[in-house]
Amino acid sequence: MKFSKRVLLRLKNKNKRLKPDRYKKLKRESVRGLMKGTVERPRLSVFRSNENIYAQIIDDITATTLVSCSTLDRDIKLNTKNGRTCEASRLMGQKLAKLSQKKNIKQIIFDRGPYLYHGRIKALADGARAGGLQF
Repeated sequence: MKFSKRVLLRLKNKNKRLKPDRYKKLKRESVRGLMKGTVERPRLSVFRSNENIYAQIIDDITATTLVSCSTLDRDIKLNTKNGRTCEASRLMGQKLAKLSQKKNIKQIIFDRGPYLYHGRIKALADGARAGGLQF
């Protein structure tokens, strides 16, 4: 089910029965659309919590995770104070790119989920691009 931005806002504002988690799910589905990861171009999925950020490269055809990384990893945790900064996200994007280069993954599809392309999400994408991944 794909909704436009106007319809999503109308659902959020008028329909009191639409719970926030249901709205988040609708928004994620509308952003993702027909985006599917393949063997040639897997999907980079991002999850952001208040404290940390997690990313994984997924092949949707075989439903397997090829590479995963988070700000809880030891290398990133030692280099940053906490996981909720843009600097930690950028370092994680570079590490994710390095791990994917070892598995011969060069091109990906970026799936930001329900999050805006701003702040930590943008820093992660810039770090992955700096590491050699192509979106």
